[in-house]
Amino acid sequence: MRVRTLRLRMMLLFCTVVGVLLAASYLAFWGLLARAVHAQLNRQLLETARPIIADMASEPDAKDINRLDLPGEFFEVLDQNGRVLQQSKNLAAPMKLIGLNSDNSRPTFGIAALENGETVRLALIPFQQGNQARILAVAIPTFGTNRVLDNFGGVALLLFPLSLLLTAGISALYVGRSLAPIKELTKHAALMAKRVTKRQGFWTPLPVSSPHDELGRLAVTFNHLLKSVDSAVLQLRQFVTDASHELRTPLAVLHGETELLLSKPRTAEEYRQTLCVFDDEFKKLTRIVEGLFTLSMADAGQLHLVREPLYINEVLEEACFLAASRARAKNISIVRNLNEELACTGDEAFLHELFLILLDNAIKYSPDGTRIHVTLEIRDGAIQAHFQDQGVGISPEHLPFIFDRFYRAAPLNSSEAQSGGLGLAIAQAIAIAHSGIVECASTVGVGSTFSVILPITRPQDVTVGNVPKQKLILR
Repeated sequence: MRVRTLRLRMMLLFCTVVGVLLAASYLAFWGLLARAVHAQLNRQLLETARPIIADMASEPDAKDINRLDLPGEFFEVLDQNGRVLQQSKNLAAPMKLIGLNSDNSRPTFGIAALENGETVRLALIPFQQGNQARILAVAIPTFGTNRVLDNFGGVALLLFPLSLLLTAGISALYVGRSLAPIKELTKHAALMAKRVTKRQGFWTPLPVSSPHDELGRLAVTFNHLLKSVDSAVLQLRQFVTDASHELRTPLAVLHGETELLLSKPRTAEEYRQTLCVFDDEFKKLTRIVEGLFTLSMADAGQLHLVREPLYINEVLEEACFLAASRARAKNISIVRNLNEELACTGDEAFLHELFLILLDNAIKYSPDGTRIHVTLEIRDGAIQAHFQDQGVGISPEHLPFIFDRFYRAAPLNSSEAQSGGLGLAIAQAIAIAHSGIVECASTVGVGSTFSVILPITRPQDVTVGNVPKQKLILR
């Protein structure tokens, strides 16, 4: 309906513009034709008057004008006051000048009326007859020229509506073809909107009739936009589904324990054990909610970093110390090579969390009695921290997705099922916020190596922590 209204408006605008141009063209042509006709009549009047004036100038006393009786030509001789001195025989009465005043210095042209009401083209030509100033009035009928102008006007009045009808037909065809792609785009967009309301996902490419014109480029741009929106919608739906699943487990545990606790009186020890279960589940909920909050802030570009100069080896050493107790529980040793001091500017708390996530991940997927190697080096102009484990490894088809939220490359019965699936996504968000990245190389059955790549800083004198060291400035 809207496309049809737009089509009618465009047709009306096009026809209005063309109609105004046609009317202006017809009027201009008619004016030029009338001017040309009048100029031709004026030349004819001057040529007719020239021999007569010459004859009267040579014979001042002659009364030749009174004897003239030429068909279609009328003559009068006037004095300075406009009084008729002579007139041709074919004039029954003096000609009536219509809005015309004579000029004694040059010919004057205009319209006059005969006694029978016929209009004629008139020229008043001053001349000298002896020592007297006279005016010769010469007139010829205008019915022929008027007929030409009238015929042209009639033809113009006939052609004008025909031209408008032809213009309307052409504009309807042209506008219809021009708006056909828009109509198709509108129909396709409405279909996609209906599919969205029915929760079917809506991404299907818009038709591109011609990729090189404006509408084609618009359709291509919309295709890119809709593809991105569809991907975002699918991610959002999957995220809501996964988040609901992750939150359901601890909430179900809390609900079950609460019902069990209230089913009958309990001892103090039973209450304590139930509260310990509550505490564990609340911690899991807290980790999930905090992880979601961190990722949402990172997505919005509002992850607030308290950037300060620090030495990355010290932060990594502290993370290894905190993770050591969990490693000892599985008889896993953390082998560190962190002797070189490497400067970095960043948020110490977030970097600490980043390293702990990768260490916990390595411990989680490493068998008992294995080793985790943590190294720190400068390579390819960047600081690189490597976490190499001897775990189960990750298959190549899973590697591109391990940093997605709630994605699990491990079986659901592993301990990852209790982690919320947000750890690596948070680690990658923290690294990106520090202008870095987290990469992974893995071989199934051999282990995985996660690498944190951060920009190098240039040291100048400054105090880091409580120890006098050098000022760290980001390159």
